[in-house]
Amino acid sequence: MGPSVRRLLAAIGVFATLVAVGTVGFWVLGHGRWALADCAYMTVITISTVGFGELAQMREVPGARGLTVALIVSGVGVLAYTQSNLTALLVEGVIGQALRRRRMQKDIEKLSGHIVVAGAGGTGKHVVEELVATRTPFVVIDRSDHILRQLSDDLCGGKMLWVHGDATLDHVLVAAGIARAKGVVAALTHDKDNLYVTLSARSLNAGARIVSKLVEDEAGPKILKAGASATVSPTMIGAHRLAGELIRPYVHEFLDQMVRDKDKNLRLEEVVVERGSTFVGLALKDTPIRRETRALVVAVRGTDRVFTYNPEPDYVIGEGTTLIVLGETDSIVKLRQLVTDTSLPVAPGP
Repeated sequence: MGPSVRRLLAAIGVFATLVAVGTVGFWVLGHGRWALADCAYMTVITISTVGFGELAQMREVPGARGLTVALIVSGVGVLAYTQSNLTALLVEGVIGQALRRRRMQKDIEKLSGHIVVAGAGGTGKHVVEELVATRTPFVVIDRSDHILRQLSDDLCGGKMLWVHGDATLDHVLVAAGIARAKGVVAALTHDKDNLYVTLSARSLNAGARIVSKLVEDEAGPKILKAGASATVSPTMIGAHRLAGELIRPYVHEFLDQMVRDKDKNLRLEEVVVERGSTFVGLALKDTPIRRETRALVVAVRGTDRVFTYNPEPDYVIGEGTTLIVLGETDSIVKLRQLVTDTSLPVAPGP
């Protein structure tokens, strides 16, 4: 229950109490000459300052008019307090939500190169956690407004961008900025829904990388044919993890600490060296990667799609080379800036 609702309920409680006091007061002062219904009616029209008329023979009852004056004075304040809280509830509720949705849609329209996450359930929640940790811009789509708000409050301090709707519908994907997105995560409950999301997303953005959750293994080839770049089976990954905990527990302990360390927030990331980058043509030892970012290059992927693990310092970076690096989130962000900066020369470094 929000604070506006609590204030409105408190105001209604004060109003009801005042009505009860006035009703009983008239009945007691009149020694039962007026029915309780008439006393309640007199109280309400007095508090509301309507003033249709007095109870029969009120002038003959000592204190009756004094109670009426007291109810008028008290009623003005109580009604003003109730009305102000009702207005605040409407503004913060219906009107406020409309304004927030409009402002959020404008923020989504400014995004480019973001990730669209279809589904905010168990799988989607963990996807969002990783995107938040790596500072990757994203938009979440889900049918449940409550789940979206809860996820936003828990992971993003209420600042998450989302679209409330069915992700299998084209106009919902368009509202999430699918045409400008660089990637899509289909994390819905059923394979058929993820298949629809994949089909729609591929038709709306031919260049996006689409990764779909896989519930049943048989659905994998169909989703790939529909346009998915890759599929991920949580069941298969969970099975591999169970076996890995038995066979190589310390490796998984290291990976868990790497991902869950809130102080350092280490990640394995990929950084692509595009055309025009100052890194093109330089050997790894001549780049400022270690000096400026302290990131560790654990592998490189050339344009021939062949990975070179633990590359030598003399490895020459070519156009389109992908660097697989291990480092803190801040370091990765800085490395991306260095790689994409084409305006400044890169001084040789260790």
